[in-house]
Amino acid sequence: MKKTVLMLTFCLAGSTLLAQKQWTLQECLDYALQNNITLQKARLAHQSAAEDVKGQKAQLLPSLSASTNHSVGYRPWQDNGVTTVTNGLVNTKVDKTYYNGSYGLNAAWTVWNGNRNRNNVKLSRLSEQQAELEVEQSANSIQERIAQLYVQILYQTEAIRVSEASLETSTKNEDRGKTMLEVGKISKADLAQLTAQRATDEYGVVEGKSMLAGYKLQLKQLLELTGDEDFDVAIPASTDDEALAPVPSLQTVYEQALLNRPEMKTSQLAIESSNVNLAIAKAGWMPNLNLTGGIGTSTNSLSAKGWGNQMKSNLDASAGVTLSMPLFDQRQTKTAVSKARIQQQQAQLDMLDQQKQLYQTIEGFWLDATVNQQKFRSALLAVESEQQSYDLLSEQFRLGLKNIIELMTGKDRLLNAQQNLLQSKFMTILNLQLLHFYGAGELK
Repeated sequence: MKKTVLMLTFCLAGSTLLAQKQWTLQECLDYALQNNITLQKARLAHQSAAEDVKGQKAQLLPSLSASTNHSVGYRPWQDNGVTTVTNGLVNTKVDKTYYNGSYGLNAAWTVWNGNRNRNNVKLSRLSEQQAELEVEQSANSIQERIAQLYVQILYQTEAIRVSEASLETSTKNEDRGKTMLEVGKISKADLAQLTAQRATDEYGVVEGKSMLAGYKLQLKQLLELTGDEDFDVAIPASTDDEALAPVPSLQTVYEQALLNRPEMKTSQLAIESSNVNLAIAKAGWMPNLNLTGGIGTSTNSLSAKGWGNQMKSNLDASAGVTLSMPLFDQRQTKTAVSKARIQQQQAQLDMLDQQKQLYQTIEGFWLDATVNQQKFRSALLAVESEQQSYDLLSEQFRLGLKNIIELMTGKDRLLNAQQNLLQSKFMTILNLQLLHFYGAGELK
């Protein structure tokens, strides 16, 4: 009995620890990179592309095939037979049913086809590299989205704390208002305004918690966590220094991204693929040279020879060379070459467009980081000023020197300043992280 109770205690303790697990940003990233379904599909596509490379390499080798055919025939009006002499007796046997067998071994090898086979190998290798970069792109997209959700969760958590502090102040003001109503310092209308302010702050806390739960749900789904698993994130202590870190140079980040980002490498590979496709299309104008060879034999039950003798006497071997030269192919090759050149130009334009989009994305992060950092510096002073102002208003209200409208207005200004501070702080941190991610390829 004691053992059973002890085991149950350990199980409950283990369940509690599991429920209390809080995911850090790095743990979220590592788990998503292993379990995200979209990323797993991209990895399978890469594996498929790797198999295509092996298949194209095998096309450079000769082919070898073995074949055999067996049949039974029937001649109902067969007159001629096989005559044999045994012990001085002459026997004639007419076989209306007979059996045929054939055996063959054939080989073929494409010696030259305008270098099409080797270019197909190059093309498949480029496709494999592109598939590998697709995996990196998917991973980057997932990491970027996780970072955005994680920072949103951090911001919303801090915003809830501010709202709860505001609610606590509103509750104290309401309690103070009830006391002041009893001694006749304020009216019932003033108390109703204080109650409405407290109810509004309660609504703000509930709404903030609902938004926080929504962000956590999105992050949980991105990690492919399902069911009733408890999920929460670790809230690191964020400092103002993180938001006040120097914003990196826009041009420096862009130049690093041109070298490191997988989408830029993919665009470069697309140009190389278009060049190979053009060479493959031009191969349609070139001659093809093929070698063939084969060996075969056959047997027949109507033959007087034995099976072994027939296999030997009917043995037949052959070898051949085939040279074909295209003369008129109804403009198929010319059309293919023209379309390959168009694809080549399209790939170059796609790369320019990708460079433009990359610059716009990084410029957006840089601008948001710069502007929000400036807002954050101003918000620090604003919060300090509004806090001092509200403390003074609160004391004056207690002494009856300020009315309820002035107190509530001061509280709203303080709450707005605190919310602006949090928003500018975490937006700066997020965009600084994204700039580092695009430049260095990793999140801090």
